[in-house]
This record gives sequence, structure tokens and C-alpha cells, in this order.
Amino acid sequence: MNGRSWTRVTATLALSVAVMGAGAAWADGSSTMGAHEPHAGLQQTRASSVQYVVPEVTLLRDDGKSISLPAEMNDGRPVMLNFIFTSCGSICPLMSQIFAQVQRKLGSAGASVHLMSISTDPEYDTPARLREYAGNFQAGPGWQHYTGTLEASLAAQRAFDVYRGDKMSHTPVTLLRAAPGQPWRRIDGFVTPDELMQEYRQLLASR
Repeated sequence: MNGRSWTRVTATLALSVAVMGAGAAWADGSSTMGAHEPHAGLQQTRASSVQYVVPEVTLLRDDGKSISLPAEMNDGRPVMLNFIFTSCGSICPLMSQIFAQVQRKLGSAGASVHLMSISTDPEYDTPARLREYAGNFQAGPGWQHYTGTLEASLAAQRAFDVYRGDKMSHTPVTLLRAAPGQPWRRIDGFVTPDELMQEYRQLLASR
């Protein structure tokens, strides 16, 4: 293992321990701690450039407002996207913690970047549960969480190639896009906040 890989693994393990230590309290007592593969945090990241068509579906935002997913994604801001569910006690809190750290790193520029987290368990994840979950990560105004019908959630998951059969089988995926019509940068595996910021800056520079 080279130095860079060891640094990534060490950082991911440290963040995983910190997140999972608090995980049981984040999901109103319904955490599924350890439901995902325990070695998920050790996998290497893989980045690729992909064209996705945003599906014409309606989702429910954490403020209770119904939104068109294409309109929400195509408001002109760069987008960072992941898929989570609030009762998850393993990879989802870690992905959310990474978004939280990225939002802090963005600082005053955070409102100009749209962070989006779509639930893979919409039948459980009401807007109220999403608001509580978002509050646990101090989500700012540029970071919204979404639920809706099961059909709408599945359509979004399939459109971005993250559906893996059920909510317990999903893997960590982060997607970035600089602007509407641009290719998406897909990162499979756990990316560190610094690496995600680097990918974001490279996307902006390539517009």
C-alpha cells in the first residue's frame, strides 16, 4: 500500500469510528448499525465522467414542498448529490458527515453550491425525519434532503445508477456536476472531504 492509499484508509477509518460511535442516536432509536458491509470504508475510490438524464419525477423536500427534480437540479448551481436513508447506521452517516465537512469548507460560498441528499427509504423518511437528520449534521441552507413516493425514489436511483436491489445493499456514491448540461463526475467509494473539494474545483475550472 502506497503512502496516499494508507492516508486515505486511515482518515476514512478515523471518520468511520467517530460517526458510528454517535450513529445510534441519529435515527430516533431505529438505527441499523452495522447493516452494511463492515469493510465498506476500506474500498478505494473510483472516479468517472458520466452523462445522466435527470428523470421527470416529483420529490418532497425536507421543508415539505413538492419539487420537480429536473427544475431543482437545473437552477444553475453546481450540484453535489448522494443517496441516503435516515435509519442507516453505517455508510449513510459517513457520507452525510463528508457533505457536512465539505459545506464547512465552502464557507460563504456554500449557498452557491447545491448539496442534495435523496432518501432511498421514502416510505419511512418523512420530511420531518429528514429535517431532524439534517439537523444532526448542521446542514446549511444550501443542503437539502428529499423524499417522495417509492416510485419516484426508485426512478431517481435508477437514473443515477445507484439502485442495488434494496436500501441495505447500496454502496457509497457521490455525484458532482458543474452546471446543467455538463457531464456528471461520479465517485464510487468513500471520498475524503479534501478530495471532494478538489474534484469540485476541477469541475468548475473545466466549465
